Amino acid sequence: QVNLAESGGGLVQAGGSLRLSCAASGYIFHLNGMGWYRQAPGKQRELVAAISKGRRTNYLDSVKGRFTISSDNAKNTVYLQMNSLKPEDTAVYYCYQEINFREIWGQGTQVTVSS
Repeated sequence: QVNLAESGGGLVQAGGSLRLSCAASGYIFHLNGMGWYRQAPGKQRELVAAISKGRRTNYLDSVKGRFTISSDNAKNTVYLQMNSLKPEDTAVYYCYQEINFREIWGQGTQVTVSS
């Protein structure tokens, strides 16, 4: 069984930074894309950033230039560096990894940005 462990969420003031991490554990024989979604109260879950196995990235328009996704395939870990955070970035952030031809999800980590 494969599990994802997220870390790095918390409370930060507007303009601050946070770095989220998502590490996979278990038996892994195939790893593909990874990414981060977020869901704010009363809103639908949205894709924030994704990175392919070939390190191609794409971002939600509202986070371009502020967030950076990266991965360490040797460690089966995906990161999300979030700078210049805004109150509207407040949400639960969920990572996912395409492992062994399945989509595996993290438990979610709360990011709260105060104004």
